[in-house]
This record gives sequence, C-alpha cells and structure tokens, in this order.
Amino acid sequence: MSLPDKAFPVSWDQFHRDARALAWRLAGLGQEFRAIVCITRGGLVPAAIISRELNIRLIETVCVASYHDYVNQGEMNLLKGITAELMVNGGEGVLVVDDLTDTGKTALEVRQMMPKAHFACVYAKPKGVPTIDTFVTEVSQDTWIYFPWDMGFTYQEPIAKGSKG
Repeated sequence: MSLPDKAFPVSWDQFHRDARALAWRLAGLGQEFRAIVCITRGGLVPAAIISRELNIRLIETVCVASYHDYVNQGEMNLLKGITAELMVNGGEGVLVVDDLTDTGKTALEVRQMMPKAHFACVYAKPKGVPTIDTFVTEVSQDTWIYFPWDMGFTYQEPIAKGSKG
C-alpha cells in the first residue's frame, strides 16, 4: 500500500471536537431532524456524537462499501438499505451523517434514495463538497485522512524529511 503525499492524522479528541462542531452547525440551522441515517462504517462515530448533541434517538444505518483496499475507491456496493419509513417523502426531516465525503459518490448513491434528506460530513474534499449540505473541515483532494479508529500509537515521520528529533 503506497501512502499519499499528504497525511492528515486525526486523534480521538480532535474527531470528537470536530463532530461536536458539526452538531453546532446543524443545530444552528433551526431544523429539527426526526432521525439520523449514518453511512457505515465511517458515519457510525459522528452519528453517535451528533445524536447525543441534537437529542435524536432514532438512528438507522445504510451500508455502502466503496473503499475496498483503503486506497482506491471501488464500485459502490449497497450492503444494507434504509427502512421504508425513513424514506417517506424523500427522506424529509432525516439527517444523513458520514465521516468524510471524498469524491461524493457515496453521498450521491444515498441521495438517490433520500433526495430531501440533509447530508452532513465532518470532513470534505473539493470533489465531494457539492454532494453534501453541511461539513466542518475541508482538506485538499490529495490528502488522506487517517481516522482514529484506523490508527495505532506509532512513531510518525516528520513532514520535512531528514529532520532530527
């Protein structure tokens, strides 16, 4: 697996802060959401945080696989759909949550199922931004975000090669 040039490691603390910041943005919309649909697996953690902050008790998952080797985005594979009751009226009043929108392909796949839902991500890349409604932090398209659930505690190489500790 070749690593990208730009790495953006996110700690548990930082992710929690960023997910809460997303909840603040969503609360500021003045819209009351009747349910959350989280896109698994990445949407599970922010959905838990946002559901607490916005007091949303009904949480559903939609299971879409796109990164089959953690580097290259593969074909969309719908593993589990959304319950019919949440898709009523195009998903109006439903909040769809994911950790990241990269190319926007996953969001577009789910938006076809729920065109009136509100789509929110913690992080966004430029190609994915047009496919969602609310996000907190934008990173460049060539940046790979390392989420805390994908990392262990190991030494990190300095950004400038050849630096001595």
